[in-house]
Amino acid sequence: MVQPLSFLALFLIATTMGLALAHALEFPGKLRLDEDTYRAVQQIYYPGFTIGGLIGELGGLLVLIALLVLLPAGSERFWWTAAALAFMALLHGTYWLWTHPVNSQWLEDADLSGIGGLFFSTFAGEGADWQQLRNAWEYSHIARSILGAAAFLSMAMALTQ
Repeated sequence: MVQPLSFLALFLIATTMGLALAHALEFPGKLRLDEDTYRAVQQIYYPGFTIGGLIGELGGLLVLIALLVLLPAGSERFWWTAAALAFMALLHGTYWLWTHPVNSQWLEDADLSGIGGLFFSTFAGEGADWQQLRNAWEYSHIARSILGAAAFLSMAMALTQ
């Protein structure tokens, strides 16, 4: 049971890291965009990246917690898995502290209903200059990609123990 869950955790972490890394790699090109183009481009991300984020981040956190319950406390595998969980928790916290408030700003005029409307109105940010919002969003994804890589490497180490 532990081995399949460990591979599932690695996959979910890789998914999360991949989504954040995709945003981070776009950063240099997106800096060249004017405000209207940047805002238009931002709109294309939300459907797919929201689904991927929910599955990868929340799924990864839950699987890592389950693994910690199943692993022998104090073993090397336990500590590497705990490190992966800590990095994923920081990655997720970065989303809620920096990324999500900007997402809410970008989508404040969008016609969202149901769960999407509720999700993006939760912890909505306050108005700011579009370049400040852009920088907060972009740099948060660079931080999230680094934290995702650290979680991935930690979980890979756990699998080698």
